[in-house]
Amino acid sequence: MEKRILLLIIAFMAVCLPACNMQSEPYGKFDTVPYESEDFAMGTVIKQRIFGSNAEEISRKVMERIREIEDDLTINKQGGEINKLNDFAGTDFVEVKEDTLKVLEKAKEFSELSNGAFDVTVGPLVKEWDVFSENPSVPSKDKVQSLLNLVNYKDLTIDKNQSKAKLEKKGQMVDLGAIAKGFAADEAINIYKEHNVTSAFINIGGNVALLGGKPDGSSWKVGIRDPRGSEGSYIGIVSTKDKAVVSSGDYQRYFIKDGVKYHHIIDPKTGYPADSGLIATTVVSDLSVDADALSTAIFVLGLEKGMELIENLGGVEAIFITARKKVYVTEGLKDIFQFEDGSRGYEYVKKR
Repeated sequence: MEKRILLLIIAFMAVCLPACNMQSEPYGKFDTVPYESEDFAMGTVIKQRIFGSNAEEISRKVMERIREIEDDLTINKQGGEINKLNDFAGTDFVEVKEDTLKVLEKAKEFSELSNGAFDVTVGPLVKEWDVFSENPSVPSKDKVQSLLNLVNYKDLTIDKNQSKAKLEKKGQMVDLGAIAKGFAADEAINIYKEHNVTSAFINIGGNVALLGGKPDGSSWKVGIRDPRGSEGSYIGIVSTKDKAVVSSGDYQRYFIKDGVKYHHIIDPKTGYPADSGLIATTVVSDLSVDADALSTAIFVLGLEKGMELIENLGGVEAIFITARKKVYVTEGLKDIFQFEDGSRGYEYVKKR
């Protein structure tokens, strides 16, 4: 389920927060003015901000890596490895590259961890709903029911030793839209580190990955999108370093039919857009690939089950926004999350 779900990066000069203003003065071996780039890949805008020498060249290498990942993992281009895996569903194993193997393993891991709330084989339902097209429509109940028979992450077999994977039933489809951007963001961070960069961030359509802090040693400030506000509005700010911050919600990709809103996050158990009482979730973790999958999983699970899942994981925190405009955060975020309501009717509930 290709997300994602806009997460506004509120860093340095990007938005008029007094604490984020840049100062043009030397910092170590390079000036504090960063190199900034904006590109398009993986179906979304990608923004980078890099502090260090040769930043422009590093930025290009990051984009080359991201496009390589996109070519293999997307189902929106012919010839990729995931499309080949889907084409051979119910037939035979398909050899895959190391990248594909890693992401498939991660996707199956989180499918199991969430008991199918995140399901890597949700592809047939995503394709049928086609929320990302110009003319989406509501599929019939019979069609949804028939496709549900093809959704089962247990039918994805991965042979790590042989670098092969297989889908057990014809018609099954892997869709990595809810995890591939996270993997790409982690790869970007690895490239920054390989080139001795100590301060940078990348935003892949709302999947934000942070390297270090700002050059002055302070934390990055990441704004959490107001799911009922205009683009650029936010309900709070997370201040952190060396973390990934990823959001999912019902507000970016959706269509309205007969007065009903249908968003793009499909519940693999019902076959319909998730109706869990949540309108947005944000996960903060060490790895973007983890945050990417988990933000979808907890959105589908809802507040109680989603909170329970996060609290049982180490090094992972989350923000939950309910349809009643109540904002909940896990214990580890309470000291670094600043609630910013702006009189839009949200309530910060510090305890469940």
